[in-house]
Order: sequence, then C-alpha cells, then structure tokens
Amino acid sequence: METPVGDRSLGVRSLVPVADARAYVLDRCRGLAPVERPLDEAGGLVLAVPVHAAHDVPPFANSAMDGYALRAADTAGAPVTLSVVGAVMAGETPVTPVGRGQAVRIMTGAPVPGGADAVCKVERTRPGDDGTVVVEATVSVGDNVRLPGEDIAAGSAVFGPGTVLAPSHVGVLASLGIETVTVHPRPRVAVVATGDELVGGSDPLAPGKIRDANRPALLARLRADGFDPVDLGRVGDEPAAVAAVLAAGAAASDAVLVTGGVSVGDRDVAKAVLADLCGDDMRWMQVAVKPGKPFAFGILASTGTPVFGLPGNPVSALVSYELFARPGLRRLAGHVAVDRPRLAAVALADLRRRSDGKLHLVRVVVETGPDGCLGVRPAAGQASHQLRAMAEADALAIVPDGDGVPAGGRVEVLVTDANRVAGPDRTWP
Repeated sequence: METPVGDRSLGVRSLVPVADARAYVLDRCRGLAPVERPLDEAGGLVLAVPVHAAHDVPPFANSAMDGYALRAADTAGAPVTLSVVGAVMAGETPVTPVGRGQAVRIMTGAPVPGGADAVCKVERTRPGDDGTVVVEATVSVGDNVRLPGEDIAAGSAVFGPGTVLAPSHVGVLASLGIETVTVHPRPRVAVVATGDELVGGSDPLAPGKIRDANRPALLARLRADGFDPVDLGRVGDEPAAVAAVLAAGAAASDAVLVTGGVSVGDRDVAKAVLADLCGDDMRWMQVAVKPGKPFAFGILASTGTPVFGLPGNPVSALVSYELFARPGLRRLAGHVAVDRPRLAAVALADLRRRSDGKLHLVRVVVETGPDGCLGVRPAAGQASHQLRAMAEADALAIVPDGDGVPAGGRVEVLVTDANRVAGPDRTWP
C-alpha cells in the first residue's frame, strides 16, 4: 500500500521529507513518446532507441599524418633512402602500390596504398636525390595508420537509450551517415503566475501591488535548461480563472508550472483548483525544506498533463523548481540523470542555522581556489523574497538540520549556474 505524500484534503500535516516529495513527482513523470528528428535538430535531446553502426569508422585504412606510406621493414637501420613512386591525397584512391624499397607521399586522411603497412611522418624525412626520400627514423608496422573500424566497428551499438546527444555525439552519428534519430522530444512547459497582487512590465504600482518576477524568471530558467517555455501570463485569485488557464496550458504544453496559490492563505486557490482537476493524482505538501516549503503536484485528469504548483515567494519558487519541477521535466525529456551537479565544497564563512526539522538550502557564491577546490560564501540576503541574492548566487549549499556548517567545514552544494563558476587563470604546461 502506497504511503500518502502530503494531504489531498488540504489540511496541514507533518512535514514531508524532500526525498519523499521528489520520489512522488518522479514516479509520475514518464518520458514523452519518442519522435523522429533530423540530426541537425537533435542536439541536447535524449535517444529513445539504440543506434547501431552500418559500417566501420574509419571505413578504410588511412594515414594519421602527412608523410610517406612505406613498408616498416624497409626502415631498419635508418636513415634509409627510398624511391618515391607516387602520391595520394585525402579523398583519392591510391593507384600505385608500395613495393620493397619504395614509398608513396601521403596526406592525412588519405587511404593507405596497397603494400604499405606504416606511415613515417614528414618531420622525420628529408628529400633525397632523383625522386627519393630519406627516412631518418625506424618505424614499426601500424605506425600512423588508422585501421578500419578502429573507432566504431560495423554492427556495433554506438549509443544506447538515455544518451544525451551532445555535439560530439551528433558528429559521430553524422560520420555513420545517420540523418534522423528517434528521441524524446523537448518538453513544452507552460508557466502561469497567480495572484491579484501581480502587475507586469513597467505598469505603475498601485497600493498593495507588486511586479510579477516569478513568471519571467521561470520562463528564462526553462529556456536555459533546454525546455520550450510557453507563457500563459498572469491570472487572479479566482478559481474559475485559474482552472481555465490550466486547461489552456494543458492544451498547449507537456507540463505546466503554476506559481503562487499553494500555501495556507485564505486566497491560495491554486491548490484547491488542482485538487478538483487532478482528483486522486494531486498532492499538496508542506515539504521539510527552507525555502520552498509549500508545494503541489498533480496530473490533470482530462489530459494527463503534470502540473507543478510552486510557491509565490520568488526564491521559494526557484528553489522548488530546482528540487522538484526541473527533475520531473528532465524525466519527461527522457533524461536518466535529472539533477544538477552536487559537489563537495568548503565553507569560507559560517553557514549557521537553527534546528527546525527542515533541510536548509543556502544561496552561496562559489569560489574556485588555485588548487581547484571549491569554496562557498553565503550571498547577502537569505529570506525567501530576496531574489537579488538568488541572482548573485551560483549554487545552493545543502545544510542538513542542526546548527549549520562552520567556516572551514565541508558542505555539499548544488551548482545552479555552472557557467559562472570559474577558477583563477593558470599557466598551462
């Protein structure tokens, strides 16, 4: 019997561990149905079926160097003088075989002519008299020769399901003549912000109003994480309006992010609407984490679309996205690894906290020392409404329940912006 997570009746229960909330989400987010995509559009997508090689790579023996194709035995006792009987360029078919005491001028990538079993790079040769070349070094059989199938053998499984197609993968597939691949599509993710207090753009702020920061931040985050964002705009705290925008989002996307309306306030209607639209497939949770305690997740009964209910406080919304929404969306995209890197670091300042039964995620700035080790300092302003500190941070320090981590102590960090984590300039050997 499944242990319930959260409370569908919306009553307040004990705090839900982060691991349990994540497990509930990930168990209900399945990879989107595979589709065919042209190879030039497949970068960043996840393979759904294995790819096998139709031919060897390289398809023929070819030279790894500019130099001379020859018989290795003829270089014994170098320096030796060999007769140059031809030349072969990349893309050409050799017409002159190599016999005893002979050599063929060859360029990188050109097919090795018959009779030759090695290539001497040009730097170890010098021109001789009357169409000869002086080879100044002894070479061994196979030197500087790329053998057929050395990289990929015909019929072998090249990449399996779950492979994320990085640029190098795309290059490998192109080398095999593959023009289309079967992949999980990039999820389309709709975002809506709820709250009567929200205004957009540069509209004047009337008393009690605030600008909508969550929706633009989440749309930008989705785009940076490789998803296709769909902007559903803002909606007030009216159940019918929230239900209508969720239906529109489900029709236009593979998943929906709702920010606001999932806490315990009198006007937090999003969680109640989700309960009506999702039935038994919705859970509202008070997660044992700070920030980001209120969280809702459900599957719309009408479409099977997952909906993530994120808190309204800006930092809490982005932290909930990192812990729950992003992993779930990556599971939709077919990813096996759903989290960002979690690395060991040293606290460069105290990361103090009080015991409250929650996991604390402290916004930190990462510094990379000359020894390559990571150090972290807390960003200024740790309250859940202080979005600027979240912008300045490039990681979240994972501080378990207790008194915190003193300066010099070890701490695990979730790197949220690896592009900004840079080390000092170093001299390369």
